[in-house]
Amino acid sequence: MHLVPLAAAPGEPTSGVAGWAARLVEVAGGPGAGLAIALENLFPPLPSEIILPLTGFAAAQGAIGLASALFWTTLGSVVGAAALYGIGRAIGRDRMYALWARLPLVKVSDLERTEAWFRRHGTKAVLLGRMVPVFRSLISVPAGVERMRLPVFLSLTALGSLVWNTVLVLAGYWLGDQWELVERYVGVLSKVVLGAALVAVIAYVVVRVRGARQKGRHRAGQGR
Repeated sequence: MHLVPLAAAPGEPTSGVAGWAARLVEVAGGPGAGLAIALENLFPPLPSEIILPLTGFAAAQGAIGLASALFWTTLGSVVGAAALYGIGRAIGRDRMYALWARLPLVKVSDLERTEAWFRRHGTKAVLLGRMVPVFRSLISVPAGVERMRLPVFLSLTALGSLVWNTVLVLAGYWLGDQWELVERYVGVLSKVVLGAALVAVIAYVVVRVRGARQKGRHRAGQGR
């Protein structure tokens, strides 16, 4: 396969994560794009909303084939997710419960309910989680902790990743040297998701603290 040097293409990044990904695709083609996405799964600060549109841009320039871009990036997603699944599986249920019991403001019963919810909706969580910024990587850990069947996990991960990767790669392919627009709008979505998660965590802590204070007051009243 002949690789067209990306450096000659207008709009190609030369620095930062995008520049690194561009050089990786230029040198290694589809496997390079797959490696970049595998690392993105392991290290979420490496944003797929930059790497995937850039890979689509590379395909538009003829550096790699579009089918190759989709195949290798999806394979990279599965490999990275499988590594995180393995970490969660290695931690195991008992260790997770032991760690959870030591955390402040949480109860083991909460984890038990979460575990029960994951058993009922785990397949949906893994499938849809692969299409949500940030959580697309993290969802693999509880799947490993709960020992979801590996063939099921890999199938759902591959399907969800294929959808996410296809949307972003094709966006970069069609936008050409304006591929940065994808990162801009997906970046806004990522911030919304993180903001919602932060609000949920804060609300949870506030409710838990208030509950603990009310229990303390109730016990103090009974002791009189």
